[in-house]
Amino acid sequence: MGLFQYSYMQHALIGALVIGLAAPALGIYLVQRRLALIGDGVGHVALTGVGAGLLLNRSPVLVAVLVATAGAIAIEVVRARGRTSGDLALALLFYGGIAGGVLLVGLSDATSANLNAYLFGSLITTSLTDVITIAVLGAAILITMIALRPALFAVSHDEEYARVSGLPVRTLNLLIAVATAITVTIAMRAVGVLLISALMVVPVATAQQVTRGFRSTMTAAMVLGFFAAGSGVWVAATADTAPGASVVLVAIASFLVVAVAGGVWRALRRRATPTAAPTPEPHEVVLDRS
Repeated sequence: MGLFQYSYMQHALIGALVIGLAAPALGIYLVQRRLALIGDGVGHVALTGVGAGLLLNRSPVLVAVLVATAGAIAIEVVRARGRTSGDLALALLFYGGIAGGVLLVGLSDATSANLNAYLFGSLITTSLTDVITIAVLGAAILITMIALRPALFAVSHDEEYARVSGLPVRTLNLLIAVATAITVTIAMRAVGVLLISALMVVPVATAQQVTRGFRSTMTAAMVLGFFAAGSGVWVAATADTAPGASVVLVAIASFLVVAVAGGVWRALRRRATPTAAPTPEPHEVVLDRS
């Protein structure tokens, strides 16, 4: 724990904890919409923004926010108009984003170390400015997802019902797309663009093992994300491992523990519950009238 007396470890911990709360709060809507992999697609587009920022000598994170937001809005418009299926649009986002990112990074003077910092995260190089940016944008995402929970749940669960109810479906869908882009880009420094989708999805999947209602699932997912982020940074600090990978592995380990424990608990309950004896069928009595 003595490592956390250094400012760079404090910055890393604060940034990871904010993302650990904000990512599952958004991810539960993506899981509800069956778009669990959209974080990967937006992350690939964000990589194009990183390459453009490095090539133009501009802030890679700021350019990545703009590019990722444009990509997320584009895929939402394509999906909403029904010109192509959601999975095909995601595939186009995957391939186009990673190809553009590799091309632009290759044209710039960036080293492989700079690129790896955005691909897999580099919490220990997080500056105070980065922490402030992560805290402000992460808090905005978190407050928005909680404040608009009823409307966002209605849109994610059944768009037709939400439209009939008078909700601004297109605006809410675009809000989720923009929030996804912002969350991915602010999490680049923590877990990297290739791993952020796991922090959005895995805590939600873990919470679904033990909860039933939407509100309780959202709360449990945020708690699990917070725990995975803090524990992952601590593991990275003590074992000298990659922070982003450590955070994701802790989240996956939590899912496996909860899944196994839940299965054992359900098996024990089935054994403890006495099975009712089958009701005997009534026998037909035949009277001898002879």
